[in-house]
Amino acid sequence: MPTSDSEYSQTMITFFRRFFQSKLGIAVTLAFLGLIAFAFASSDVANTGTFGGVSGGDRVAVVGDKKISTSELATTANSAVNNLRRQNPTISMPAFIEQGGLERVLEELLERASIGEFAELHGLRAGENLVNSEIMAIPAFRGADGNFSDDAYRQAIAQQSLSDAMVRDDLRSGLLARQLLVPAAIGVKVPEKLALRYASLSKERRQGGIAVVPSQAFAPTADPTDAQLSTFYNETKGDYIRPERRVIRYLSFGDEALGELAAPTEEEIAARYEANRETYAPSESRTINQLIVPTQQAAAAIRDRVQGGGSLAVAAREAGLDTVTVGPVTKSQLASQTSAAVANAVFAAQRGTIATPARSGLGFHVAQVTAIETRAGKNLEQARAEITTALREEKRRNALNDLAERLETEFSQGSSLPDIATELKLELKTTEPVTGAGMVYGKPQERVEEVLAPALQTAFQMEVEEPQLAQIVPGQLFLAYEVTDITASASAPLSEIRDGVIAAWKRAEGSKLAKEAATRIIKRMDEGSTLAAALSAEKVSLPAPDAINLSREQLGTTQQVPAPLALLFSMAEGTTKRLEAPSKAGWFVVRLNEIDAGTISKDDAQFAQISAELSQALASEYSAQLRAAVQAEVGVERNDAAIEAVRKQLTGNN
Repeated sequence: MPTSDSEYSQTMITFFRRFFQSKLGIAVTLAFLGLIAFAFASSDVANTGTFGGVSGGDRVAVVGDKKISTSELATTANSAVNNLRRQNPTISMPAFIEQGGLERVLEELLERASIGEFAELHGLRAGENLVNSEIMAIPAFRGADGNFSDDAYRQAIAQQSLSDAMVRDDLRSGLLARQLLVPAAIGVKVPEKLALRYASLSKERRQGGIAVVPSQAFAPTADPTDAQLSTFYNETKGDYIRPERRVIRYLSFGDEALGELAAPTEEEIAARYEANRETYAPSESRTINQLIVPTQQAAAAIRDRVQGGGSLAVAAREAGLDTVTVGPVTKSQLASQTSAAVANAVFAAQRGTIATPARSGLGFHVAQVTAIETRAGKNLEQARAEITTALREEKRRNALNDLAERLETEFSQGSSLPDIATELKLELKTTEPVTGAGMVYGKPQERVEEVLAPALQTAFQMEVEEPQLAQIVPGQLFLAYEVTDITASASAPLSEIRDGVIAAWKRAEGSKLAKEAATRIIKRMDEGSTLAAALSAEKVSLPAPDAINLSREQLGTTQQVPAPLALLFSMAEGTTKRLEAPSKAGWFVVRLNEIDAGTISKDDAQFAQISAELSQALASEYSAQLRAAVQAEVGVERNDAAIEAVRKQLTGNN
């Protein structure tokens, strides 16, 4: 059960976030009364095998009539790791599995499949039209005009190695889950008496003490035997996993790779001038202040009033309207925005006057000309310098793009990066082994060059293969790179970290003895001793305990509540408990002497907040119970041998 108000809210959020994660690298997140949102992860969906013949087949589980294959589990695990790499670039598959990630992924697949089977069994449907509407609502599939684009959709799913059928099946599953789970969580409200009792906890005060029994005080001084050290290392291998490292060879190029470019010719300059003659012709633009009314009579009345000495803004307010400033615009621009009649009227009026009311598709425009700007034209000689500069830039940009296209072709035909470096007289650089976060392995203060950083994510997804080309600054800077060596993520060999493992063994052994000491201390306190006296009775010198006198409100001001304090505020009065410190550093002994109960009024704003959070937690509990009941009715069978085969395949231990 959650132990704080915030944890109750977080429980529900975490459930929905986990439950609707896509099995194909698509995250489908449920929002109450909202649309399913769709986001892609850079997932490896190509290189997953099957395990036919492993313990009776290639399935890791059967949910009702649906089989979950080994390849599906492997694909989803790869997708989950790629998702995590957005926040933690150094995460590796072995580390993910060591932290229980594969089991969590499998549970999500089982939950999702059971919901889908149950929904189908009881007549819930998600038809093609509904799925189509979900696809069309996804921003990633919209074109430049903001509307759904089939080309954008096909391109986006192709980039993720997904098919239309995969995407539709995933969205259909999410829609079925929404139909089943959302009603279970709507309208849930916790009883007022329960909310009042729970809210009063925020006002209580607790008094007690916290002592630390450090592992170092009990740690052995002698080193372990080789057998002891080897056994300890094998049991804790997951603590020594090193991130994947890659060596990247690269070169960058810009204008320096182009050589001398031909200057624009007289013919090119003259052709550009002719093509843009309108740009260099004399022009006039105007700024207007206007309002639009439905009838010509109303427009004429407002115009007459303003010409008689009134204000257009005042006249608009009296008519319940607002004026809008437009411009500066040319005549053609105004015509395209309104109508030719409006543009003709505005450009026939003098500065400060009201143009003759004219009609557009919106109504009759009453426009006052507030500013007139004129620009003299340019002949060919006057525009020559400007055109020459533009043509030089275009030639440079086109030449650079042409070079990039040529290099891509040469790479695909077998040219190597050293060949290109020699041809273009560019420096070819090679990194030291680097991690996905861009850090030089073993040198945490050193990073890869800034030019390489944008391509780092792709470099950690590619195999040792033909060089890749990336545009770092559009039209200015390109990068060609390849991966020359890959060191997979794995536990460090004992021989390389022996001293660190010995220190960890001593700490772990000290932690065992510190735990025994904490048990003795608690026993003395149960027999009537104080915390300080129980500590003093130990044969080793231990730090004095800290006295605690805190309210829950004071505790709530702490951004991260220390674990011993969190335990103190979850214990029964007059009890003593022990708690392990992080990293085998020792044990806490926590004593709660007294609880001063708090009270809260129904009118307190905090009561309303806590009541709402409890209602959300109760809704989450209803959903959790429904999910459990669904799995029980549908039936779930797991194939542990196949699951273990997937685990070995993902960690490279086949």
